[in-house]
Amino acid sequence: MSTPFILPHLWFHCQEGRLQPIFDYYQTVFGENFRCGFIATMGDTPSGACEVGNFQLLGQTYQAMGTSETHHALNDAFSLQLFCEDQNEIDHYWNYFTNEGQESKCSWCIDKYGLRWQILPKNFGELMQKPNAKEVMMKQTKIVISEY
Repeated sequence: MSTPFILPHLWFHCQEGRLQPIFDYYQTVFGENFRCGFIATMGDTPSGACEVGNFQLLGQTYQAMGTSETHHALNDAFSLQLFCEDQNEIDHYWNYFTNEGQESKCSWCIDKYGLRWQILPKNFGELMQKPNAKEVMMKQTKIVISEY
């Protein structure tokens, strides 16, 4: 895996500080678009058991750390925008992430590991140009393209 100049780093709270279950979770929904890199055990840290590793998602490399104790929880200050081809793809990701996670408003959801996602159609900018688009979006949790 090549390392980009800026490498996003995600800090997860996970059972026993293990990253593999997290990587497996994302591998399930993204399939061949997710590639697990290395995982290294760091042992006991002030945040409990710890592992570090990296992965590629849709060609972007990310660094990850998993600790058994919550130290810096993921929050709305960082999210990943996932642009989908159509409603079926939106439904696929939305349903997967909210199954054990949470729905939010206006395309936002939280997966079971606390990572925030914005599940959007690729033509989101175009949809937002339509009359009453803001009002439609403010009423939605998951984006439903046909309502625009």
